[in-house]
Amino acid sequence: MSHPYHIDQNPHKGNRGFARAIHAAKNSWCGLVYAFQEESAFRQELTLITLLTPAAVLMPISLLEKSLLISSLILVLVIELLNSSVEAAIDRISFEHHDLSKRAKDFGSAAVMLALLIALLIWLAICIPAFLQSQ
Repeated sequence: MSHPYHIDQNPHKGNRGFARAIHAAKNSWCGLVYAFQEESAFRQELTLITLLTPAAVLMPISLLEKSLLISSLILVLVIELLNSSVEAAIDRISFEHHDLSKRAKDFGSAAVMLALLIALLIWLAICIPAFLQSQ
């Protein structure tokens, strides 16, 4: 399979080593800031994490269970960012309605919904027994 350019010719791949890590961290931070500024779903999910993380930390459960609760919420943010990436790429191509564009956006939305379902199931599986034991 031929590529239009060799990886060494990619102008976006110039950094190496520690400089690359710094550059990647800056890009990641910019992505988070942009998602916060532009994506209402991201802000809503971030609010959910902000409210539920202290609850997870304060619950009388194991460190592993606390980690699972918090990680399930972070997973939702990760999937939301990927969904927003797909939407941005589709919108970059065209705002015109196209069945494949709709399908791609719907797949991303479905992924977010499934991540939320995973988080809900994990929270129920951990919190219900913890609540029942405290009674």
